[in-house]
Amino acid sequence: MFKRPRGTRDLLPKEMAARRAVESVLRETFERYGYGEVQTPTFEHLELITAKSGDEITDHLYDFVDKSNRKLTLRPELSAPTIRLYVNELRNRPKPRKLYYFENCFRYERTQKGRYREFWQAGVELVGSARPEAEAEVVALAAACLENIGLKNYGLTIGNRGIFRAVFNHYNIAEDAQNLILSQLDKKDVQFADLDMPKDAKNITVSIIKPIAMIKESLANRKNIRSRLQTILKDDFKIIESELRDFEEFLDLLEGFGATDCEIDFLIARGLDYYTGMVFEIFAKEGLGAQNQILGGGTFSLVKLMGGGDVPSCGFGFGFDRLMLALESQGALPASAAAPRVFVVPETRKMLNRAIEIVSDLRKEVSCELELMGRKLGKALSYANTEEIAYVLIVSEDSEGDEVILKDMRSGAQKTIDYREVPDEVG
Repeated sequence: MFKRPRGTRDLLPKEMAARRAVESVLRETFERYGYGEVQTPTFEHLELITAKSGDEITDHLYDFVDKSNRKLTLRPELSAPTIRLYVNELRNRPKPRKLYYFENCFRYERTQKGRYREFWQAGVELVGSARPEAEAEVVALAAACLENIGLKNYGLTIGNRGIFRAVFNHYNIAEDAQNLILSQLDKKDVQFADLDMPKDAKNITVSIIKPIAMIKESLANRKNIRSRLQTILKDDFKIIESELRDFEEFLDLLEGFGATDCEIDFLIARGLDYYTGMVFEIFAKEGLGAQNQILGGGTFSLVKLMGGGDVPSCGFGFGFDRLMLALESQGALPASAAAPRVFVVPETRKMLNRAIEIVSDLRKEVSCELELMGRKLGKALSYANTEEIAYVLIVSEDSEGDEVILKDMRSGAQKTIDYREVPDEVG
């Protein structure tokens, strides 16, 4: 027997039905906010991914050389390919460009719960605006997706890298040290003693960056953030006023969008270097253990990196597999539509042609399965029960004209009706 490759899954009909139902809600929600779907190649030039994430990412890629000696890789995520698409195809169109995606990705990593080597991402990129209202709408969209899906027990946390960058630049902290510190914050680690950086950078990190990273407030108490920053920065508070003013406006607008169940947490820093301002994450509060993040995003600068000019962007990506696990843990998976709603069974071989006519007509309106194994009625009913098919339609020799027997497999009740009434009965 052949086994599937490590880190991949076989998804059965019932699982796929639930995934498609959730996917449908995400797509509908994205489109209600004005986003259009795009699709990019399964593999990209390796340099596209390393330009975004650094050469060290190659240890986690399925990269290869093709027959023309080109270095390629299976895509590990969808932000970089989507921004490349924008630069190649859309950069001369009016802004903003609102794009969404839903595709599989590949990473060569240690597998664990909710983390596979082939996985799916769903997300959006709003290209062309980093204004507070654009950021607020993107975060509101992420929250709306979860509300529409039915995930209730989750947390939304928001941070701001722009304020950290302003402090770093004021104190002339080198960019490589900045990225090292932000990467440490992304790990939720504020112990900086072992970081390899100049003494002055480490002193600023301990005396200023660490206290800022410890700021945590609810949206309702967001006005405390300004006073806490003033206490930390003292006379240097003016160096962050511009970034803070935009962040405060973003938070005010977010409340207007109705996304009020969130927390401002400056320890949320997002480790990737291209994030420039607001960042946010959503995590499931139950069912996923330590690996509980299901969404990450923020304001970033990738267009410039790819040769498309200094164009700001804002977006997020769902880890779709983790999202499905979170829904399952909360008992919020949508009802499976994989099993046919109606199972049409000819009582005898003589009634097979009539059963075919009936099932062909009913399939115009409802999901139907025809008995294809020649089973006797009793065994056909047993099959329907095992497969959790809700209704069995029996085409009997004793029925007159268009009459059939409709049996509700859940209650056991049955009645004789005109088969054309079946869509109303089972709908």
